[in-house]
Amino acid sequence: MEIGIALPQYDFFAPEPEPGPLPWAIVEATARHAEALGFHSLWLSDHLFLDSSRYGGPSRRCPGFDPLPALGALARVTHRIRLGTLTLCVPLRPATLTAKQLATVDVLSGGRLTVGLGAGWSEDEFLVAGVPFRRPGQRLRQVEEAIHVTRGMFGGGPFSFEGRYEHVTDAMCLPRPLQQPSPPIWVGGSGDRLLDLVARVADGWNTAWIWTPERYQARLDTLYAACDRAGRDPATVTLSLGQYSLIGEDPADLGRRFEHLRSTTPGALGGASLDGWRRGRLVGTVDEVRDQLAGWEALGVSTLVVSPRPMPFSVPGPDDLEILAHACRL
Repeated sequence: MEIGIALPQYDFFAPEPEPGPLPWAIVEATARHAEALGFHSLWLSDHLFLDSSRYGGPSRRCPGFDPLPALGALARVTHRIRLGTLTLCVPLRPATLTAKQLATVDVLSGGRLTVGLGAGWSEDEFLVAGVPFRRPGQRLRQVEEAIHVTRGMFGGGPFSFEGRYEHVTDAMCLPRPLQQPSPPIWVGGSGDRLLDLVARVADGWNTAWIWTPERYQARLDTLYAACDRAGRDPATVTLSLGQYSLIGEDPADLGRRFEHLRSTTPGALGGASLDGWRRGRLVGTVDEVRDQLAGWEALGVSTLVVSPRPMPFSVPGPDDLEILAHACRL
């Protein structure tokens, strides 16, 4: 199983009343460090902002870097590690222009891009962007059309498409991505209709951040049924999963790290005990986490994307990546 890192994008607990953007130097340094430790992939999200109150922080909007130019920059300071989006919000981005940007990132990185697409979930972001927040089924239809447009554009063009939401006439996309016929396209989410879409048109499926094996297996059963309806071999769907993590060398070290997390990320743990907070997260001693990783691999997960804090895409602690690498035997 390959291990990826959700790169820092948001400073959820910055001391300022209205936090500014996280310094780029932190993002770049984390990316370089993750590659040096042997991690397989780096991931960025797609938000105009994230409200830290959603994750137990103070109620304020935390801005972050746009993932596409940021991945282009990371493509030039990394060499081996794959780069990906979890996930691009399709309704906020014109599909043709997005495909052109993605193709450029793939070229700049030497063919290391994985494309994650999603329907979006933050109504506030749609309001700020001046974009209609359509019903879930309509947004999923947009995602499906965007996948067709993205794959068509990756062929170089001229490409035309006429859908309900996407309309393309003789569009060109040169240079083409280096990965042919296309960089992998994953879809993020967990609902029944989304899994049906994955079975029909996507290369892979991602979901995050709090999942137990039992709950994940139930969603896999739904995905496999959708594959059967679509006449597709389920083994051709790449499975990826995002999880928060907290790892200690032994039980005492794990307890100390948990208490430090409680004191430095007020509210993010929701008053839970360590035993309570373990559920659905990659939490435990090195040996316990190795057992959890083996369990996810047995379920077919090929890429585990780890956010080494209790909030997504936040700044890792001083040795979070090192102990994760140790647990993963990188």
